[in-house]
Amino acid sequence: MQRQVATRSDCTKISQKIRTFAARPPLLATPHPIALPAPITTDIAAAAEVLRAGGLVAIPTETVYGLAGNALNEAAVAKIFAAKNRPSFDPLILHQSSAERIFAFTTAPSPAAAQLAAHCWPGPLTLVLNKQAVVPDLVSAGLETVAVRVPQHPVARQLLELLDFPLAAPSANPFGYVSPTTAQHVADQLGDRIDLILDGGPCQIGLESTIVGFPEGVPTVYRKGGLPVESLEQLLGHPLAINTHSSSHPTAPGMLSRHYSPGVPLDLWADLKQVDELPPDSAVIGFGMGGTHYRRDENRHLDFYDLSPTGSLEEAAQQLFSVLRQVAKQDYLRAAAVLVPERGLGRAINDRLRRAAVEE
Repeated sequence: MQRQVATRSDCTKISQKIRTFAARPPLLATPHPIALPAPITTDIAAAAEVLRAGGLVAIPTETVYGLAGNALNEAAVAKIFAAKNRPSFDPLILHQSSAERIFAFTTAPSPAAAQLAAHCWPGPLTLVLNKQAVVPDLVSAGLETVAVRVPQHPVARQLLELLDFPLAAPSANPFGYVSPTTAQHVADQLGDRIDLILDGGPCQIGLESTIVGFPEGVPTVYRKGGLPVESLEQLLGHPLAINTHSSSHPTAPGMLSRHYSPGVPLDLWADLKQVDELPPDSAVIGFGMGGTHYRRDENRHLDFYDLSPTGSLEEAAQQLFSVLRQVAKQDYLRAAAVLVPERGLGRAINDRLRRAAVEE
């Protein structure tokens, strides 16, 4: 049986570890105090040195920027949780440069898991597998499983090749807020809490990885993401179970119901027929409206953001977090988003919009 729920006692112990490790002095002898903005660099070797010393580096992947630390160093992992203000019961993802290297930290994958890895790695797919004892409980949130993936981004892969340990790397943003797709996004939100930002340009996909686990041997989608579920189903030859939400003690990263908040109440619409119900000084996030990515309606005093004027789900995925970030920067009274077609990447886009719309 693969699924194991961490007990309250487990979570309390993990939280205590995080507070203990995070309170320790920085391990790095850096020329800048951690309270100053982290430098943005393209120097992969410099990033590797920071990680070897137990520091935190924001790294580019094809999905979103990740906040990376040595996954086998509990002090470094604790800093990740502290920098993001991430709850200790939410597990992290291990990253390595190849399937062979990442499977060293799991038990032997099932035939289905091995098939997915062989066809989808490197790429935006995370697998949840039974872990080896060397993986700290801080990484797995006390579970017997661990989430693992091989990123496709060339900068991330070059960095991983320089290291003799895997990286734990959730998205490089404060917990619950919009994921970053550029180095500057990271600097804006976490620049004073980390050591270095490795710039690899804008993220190609713009959505986090799809996560698949295997409870009772059944391939199950825990998070819809940058690899469409339909592609996985076609590969395996059968429909996948879907279990993408958890209010507490999630089995995999990205399962909590509230996430990606733009900091303003967000309504979800099937179309634009309700636009006249919005108060002035509100925002509308649309799809396939034609024209430009942004326009101002002076008569209604509304701002319109189009994820893809041409109706491309790939472009919409790339633009989603940038648009949510733009909305968050404005002083809007309210916002509304039109759901995109529920197919391919559209399923992951709508998943993010629904979580962004959940209010406290």
